[in-house]
Amino acid sequence: MLSINAQKDSLHAPYLLSKRLPAFTVMRSPDSTSFATKDLKPGIPTIFIVFNPDCEFCQHETRDLLKNIQSFKNAQIVMVSYMPFEMMNAFYRKYKIDNYSNIVMAHDGQYIFLKYYKLKMLPATIVYDGHGRFKKIFRERADMKELLDQTFTPQVF
Repeated sequence: MLSINAQKDSLHAPYLLSKRLPAFTVMRSPDSTSFATKDLKPGIPTIFIVFNPDCEFCQHETRDLLKNIQSFKNAQIVMVSYMPFEMMNAFYRKYKIDNYSNIVMAHDGQYIFLKYYKLKMLPATIVYDGHGRFKKIFRERADMKELLDQTFTPQVF
């Protein structure tokens, strides 16, 4: 159960206040080119996965995602890590991320995602619709069926 301070803190998280995609610039793996909010494709759902290459749960979620990648072919997936670039690149090679055209892996050296989403544990998976509107955050390993439902079920306003 969250403490009162943790509940208050999460209520003031920037993603809840804006309900929009975060402004970010990160360094893409494996070549260190920049990747920013403006590089996201409009009209396509976005899934951010904040991970640590050494995290067992993060590795399980990555394997689950890759097993189900065909179901997510119409989404853009941005995997970000604040861990050293070399560690992230080893993860990139291990899971052959370059084989998946809809996945970008990037280094978040400024902790943009940790701060924006007030993350305390990883992995964290965040879903936005094709209009850049926040849908859901999974603060632990995401269930692939629920992630798929959240990614492609239209929001009702």
